[in-house]
Amino acid sequence: MDYVSALLPPVVMAVFFIGLIRVIVKTQGGANKAKEDAAVDAALARVENSRGASAQPDA
Repeated sequence: MDYVSALLPPVVMAVFFIGLIRVIVKTQGGANKAKEDAAVDAALARVENSRGASAQPDA
C-alpha cells in the first residue's frame, strides 16, 4: 500500500499538468487572437516610442 501513496502525488500532478497544457493549446488563436496581437503591438510601439524619445538629445 506504500507504493500507492508514493505514486499518487506524481500521477495527480501529471494529470493536472496535461490538463493545463491542453487548455493553453486550445486557447491559442481563435476569435481573440487578432485583439491580443493588436494589444501586444500597441504595447511594443509605446515602448519603442518612449525609448526613441529618451534617446534623442535636447536641442
